[in-house]
Amino acid sequence: MNPQQIQEIARQTIGLEAESLLAMQQFIDDQFSRAVEVVYQSKGRLVVSGIGKSAIIAQKIVATLNSTGTPSLYMHAADAIHGDLGMVQQDDVVMVISKSGESPEIKVLVPLIRNFGNVLIGMVGNTASFLARQSDIVLNTSVSVEACPNNLAPTSSTTAQMVMGDALAVSLMKLSGFNGQDFAKFHPGGTLGKKLYLRVHDLYINNEKPKVSPSAGLKEVIISISGSRLGMTTVVDGNNTILGVITDGDLRRMLEKEQSLEGIKASDIMTSNPKSILADAMAINALDLLRKYDITQLVVRDEHNQYLGILHLHDLIKEGLI
Repeated sequence: MNPQQIQEIARQTIGLEAESLLAMQQFIDDQFSRAVEVVYQSKGRLVVSGIGKSAIIAQKIVATLNSTGTPSLYMHAADAIHGDLGMVQQDDVVMVISKSGESPEIKVLVPLIRNFGNVLIGMVGNTASFLARQSDIVLNTSVSVEACPNNLAPTSSTTAQMVMGDALAVSLMKLSGFNGQDFAKFHPGGTLGKKLYLRVHDLYINNEKPKVSPSAGLKEVIISISGSRLGMTTVVDGNNTILGVITDGDLRRMLEKEQSLEGIKASDIMTSNPKSILADAMAINALDLLRKYDITQLVVRDEHNQYLGILHLHDLIKEGLI
């Protein structure tokens, strides 16, 4: 099999699964709306169960729901009938996922849940199945064909289950008003968390705060820049108000242009109205500014344009935001 044939197989697989997902839009009906409302209004959790590949999808759906504000638990269908059913509480809603809806474990589990009196949502690929008939609410994840060449291995069907779970999670997010700040509370670790909660004042505080007055001579400017190791210094007035910045690049350009260095002051070299950011701004917004203007430093200020310090690109790299 040559590379072109391999690539064509991959494209066909993606195409078949994409067609299955587009066809799923017809299954977003009153049953789906009812499922969202029941889960939203529940005083308990959403317990999600399945067997085989559907169990793996159940775990993913639970992870998504928990991270977006809907308390959920994963319960393997086989383990449930051997003791784990004890995790289901009176106010919980139970969702069982299955392609066929006829698996032996499902047929044992479903009547037990019915006996408990919990609302049962069946996410199923066969709406005439045992699971569908026994469920209070049915989420239809039928697919016309699996992407598998033998139409056997769960491919399109598991993708459909996962997307239906995402549709459920996003609908619940919208309904509950779950926002970026809420998301940050549940994702404090890693790069994602840092993008959501890390602020400029968390980063610049440990840097040097080089500054000179507008009347400072060239020697003082050079000492200020080299001493801070930030490649720049800030020009401030007697009230600590930001007037401008001088970078090592500004110095080089001045040296190339000027024949005499006598009498040169900071105000002669500085760039007025430098790019700056508020100390309380999100660090990710600082990164956007650095990228937009293709610079490596930002002056940190308060709302009154008072000089607070310098944020360097390296601070963001060190935190893994780049």
